[in-house]
Amino acid sequence: MIEPLRKRTIDGKAYARPAAVEASIVELAELSRDDLIARCEITAKTDPRYVRTESILHFVRATRRDNSEAWFERLYKELSRRVLRRLPREQREGDESLTSERIRETVLDRFLDLLSIDRCGYCDKLDYFEVAFDSALASLRMDGRRRAWREEKRTAALDDPETGQMSAAVEAAAGSYDPFEIAEFDDPAYRKRIDAAIGELPKEQREIVEMLRLGFPIESKDPNTLSIATALNIVEKTVRNRRDRAFASIREKLRGDGA
Repeated sequence: MIEPLRKRTIDGKAYARPAAVEASIVELAELSRDDLIARCEITAKTDPRYVRTESILHFVRATRRDNSEAWFERLYKELSRRVLRRLPREQREGDESLTSERIRETVLDRFLDLLSIDRCGYCDKLDYFEVAFDSALASLRMDGRRRAWREEKRTAALDDPETGQMSAAVEAAAGSYDPFEIAEFDDPAYRKRIDAAIGELPKEQREIVEMLRLGFPIESKDPNTLSIATALNIVEKTVRNRRDRAFASIREKLRGDGA
C-alpha cells in the first residue's frame, strides 16, 4: 500500500497524488532497483517508460524507511538532475551577474533542507511536490528570485552601474584590507563585530570569507590541495571578486560601527 500524504488543505482535505502518479508508483514498486534507476534516467517525456518527477520523489522519500543511504543517493542523483534542469542556467565564465547563481543556490539549499527534515521524520511541505512537482518548485524559484533581488539591491552600490565591474571606490575600500590580519583581531570585541558583519553578507560571499578564515587557498595547482575555487566550482577570478566585495562590505560595516 502506498503511504498516504499527510498534509491537509485549509479546509481540512488531505493532499492526494494525481491518479497517474499513484498508478506509476504501484508499477515502479515491482521493479528491481537497477531497473527503477534505468527508468528514472529517461529524460524524454514522450517515452512511455518516462517516470514523472513526483514518482521519483516518492521513492526518494521512501528510503527513510529502509535507512539505505546508498539507495537514497542513487535516487537523489536522478531527482537532483530534474531539479537542476528546471533552474536558471549557471553563469558563463566572466559574467559578473550573480542573480541566476543565487537563485540556484537558494532553491537547492531549501529543497535539500526539506529532504533532510523528511529523512529525520516527515516533512509535510514535500507533499505538495508529490502532487505537483513543477508548481512547487516554481514557488521555490520565486522565493529565490526575491532573495536574489534583495541581495543585489544590498550590494548594488559596490558595482559601477555602467560597467557592472567593481567600482573604483570599492577597490580602494578593499585594497589590501584583510579583516583577519590586523592587530585588533585578538580582541574578542572586534571578533564579535567581524562575525556580525560576515553574517550579513550574501551567501556566496560569506562562504568564501569563512573558507579564507579557515585557511583555504583561493586556488591551487596541487590536485591534493582543496582550494576555494575547486570546492565551489567557480573560477579564481570570481573568488577574488567576491572576496573583495565581501572585505569592502565588512570594512564599511566596521566603520559604521565606529571601528
